[in-house]
Amino acid sequence: MAKLYFRYGAMGSSKSAQALITKFNYEERGMRVWLIKPAADTRYGADKVYSRIGLEQRADSISEEMDLLQIFRDREREFYDVVIADEAQFFTPAQIEQLREIVDRYHVPVFCFGLRTDFRTRMFPGSVRLFELADSITELKTVCACGSKATVNARVDAEGNVITEGEQVLLGGNESYQPMCHKCWKKAQEKENEA
Repeated sequence: MAKLYFRYGAMGSSKSAQALITKFNYEERGMRVWLIKPAADTRYGADKVYSRIGLEQRADSISEEMDLLQIFRDREREFYDVVIADEAQFFTPAQIEQLREIVDRYHVPVFCFGLRTDFRTRMFPGSVRLFELADSITELKTVCACGSKATVNARVDAEGNVITEGEQVLLGGNESYQPMCHKCWKKAQEKENEA
């Protein structure tokens, strides 16, 4: 039975690597995979899913105006056996609903990989909709520098100071974000407020 899967985790939890491994596993069995990512994610190229461990694959870049269900219908001759979406937090709630429709109408599994929350611990709209609609929700874990489970995507400046103000979306990797447990994140905020 096809399902909508949401696999989320803090920065550094190997979400993109897991997306590409999932793609490989399906293709190894002769299945056709539609790999997609939001156009908002241009860090490594508009049409590329890239993992910190060096894995990369070409993907369709999806802008906010695009209708995923319509694209899937238009490509019915190519019929995909699975859809894999990286950085799913950047999809609109309507696009998450369209992915849900692909599962329900076409019985095609859809795997979404992404962040739950931003650097202020507020949920992304796409992630909210995934938590509401997904059949299966799995946390991919990573660790804070203290050794505890990281749950916060701490935004940092060039000196490593935690930033708590700014736009929700700022593309970046290890130079801009650090996975932290909530306790260390709060401690870093307090340190910044004292300075």
